Amino acid sequence: MESPELSFTLAYFVFSLCFVFTPNEFRSAGLTVQNLFSSWLGSEDVGFIQYHVRRTSITLLVHSALPLGYYLGMCIAAPEKNLGSFHQVSDSWRAFLLLSLCLQLTSWTLVIYWSRRRWHNHPISRALQSHIQPPHSSWGSVATSVNDEFRRIDKFATGAPGARVIVTDSWVLKVTTYHVYMALQTDCHVTVTESRQHQLTPDSTPPAQILTLTVGSINPAVRPFDIRLISTEYAELREKLHAPIRNAANVVIHQTITELFLETFRAQVDLNRPYTLPSGQEVEPCIGCMQAPAGTKLLRLCHAEGADTESECQQCFCRPMWCLSCLGRWFASRQDQQRPETWLSSRVPCPTCRAKFCILDICVVH
Repeated sequence: MESPELSFTLAYFVFSLCFVFTPNEFRSAGLTVQNLFSSWLGSEDVGFIQYHVRRTSITLLVHSALPLGYYLGMCIAAPEKNLGSFHQVSDSWRAFLLLSLCLQLTSWTLVIYWSRRRWHNHPISRALQSHIQPPHSSWGSVATSVNDEFRRIDKFATGAPGARVIVTDSWVLKVTTYHVYMALQTDCHVTVTESRQHQLTPDSTPPAQILTLTVGSINPAVRPFDIRLISTEYAELREKLHAPIRNAANVVIHQTITELFLETFRAQVDLNRPYTLPSGQEVEPCIGCMQAPAGTKLLRLCHAEGADTESECQQCFCRPMWCLSCLGRWFASRQDQQRPETWLSSRVPCPTCRAKFCILDICVVH
C-alpha cells in the first residue's frame, strides 16, 4: 500500500507540472494564472502591455510559491514528520524549507524592483525602451502604439497561450509565460530555420508541419527570438508581415490545396482584362474581410475570349464588392474538393447576386 507521503508527492508533482505547462483540461477548468487573478489583471484587449506586465509578475510569484506549497502540503499529508516544527525536522527538510522561502523572497524582491517608477524596470518595459524613436518619445508612448494595434481585428494571432505569436501592422510579438518578445516590422527580418512533422491528433492525416522562424532585428538592443506556427498558417502570416522572409534551411513549406489554388487563381486573373471604375465611383472595402479594398469586378468576358460560344456564364450587375483573396476563397469553397483538377474550368455563382461566372470573367479594378 502506498504511503500518504508518496501519494501526495506524485499528485503535487503532476499538479505543478500541469499548472506551469497548462494543458487544455486545466485551461477549461479555469486553473490558470490568468483566470484565477483575472480581476487584478484586467483586460488584455484594453491594455495589452499593462496586462502582460501584471500577468508575468504574478506568474513568477505563483510559480515560485509551488515548492513552499509542497512543504505546507506535506505538513498535512505526513504529520508524523513534524514538519510544522522547524527545530524537529531533519536537515534535508530544513534545507528544502529555507530554499523555498529564499525563492519566494527573491521573487517578491524582484517584482517589487520591477514595479518601481510605474513598472519602469520590468523586462517588458525595458524591451519597449529599446524601440523609443520618433514619433515615440517614451516607452509609454510605444506601449500605447502596441495596445492600439492589438485591439484591431485584422491582426494575425496563433499559438497556445504560453507561446502565442501576434503580428500587427507594425509589430511582431511573441507572448511567453514570463516575457513578451517584440520587434518592429520596419527593423526586423524573418528566417525560416527549421521544419518538423507532428501528429497533432491521433486521427489527423497527414501530420502537421511545424515551422520555426527566427525573428531578428537591425536594432542591436533587440534580441532575436523564435516563433513557431503550422505551415497552413504561413500564407496568412506572410500576408500580414511586411518584413522579408528568408528560407535559410531550404525548407519545403507544405501548402493546402486551397492555398495552391489561390496562387494560380491570382496569376490567371492578372491575365484578364482590367476594369476601370466609372468617374466619381470610389473603391469600397471588401464586404468579406472588411480590410482590403474591393478590387474585383465580374464581367461576362468568357464568350469574348472564345472559351465557350455557348457559355453558361451570366452577366453580373453588382458593383465591385469583393477583394481578390475573398473571391478566390469563395470560388474554391464551391468546388468539388475531391477533384481539384476541375477547379479552374468550373463556374460558380456570384456570392452577392448568384449570377454564374468563371475565372475568365473576373477583372481586377484599376
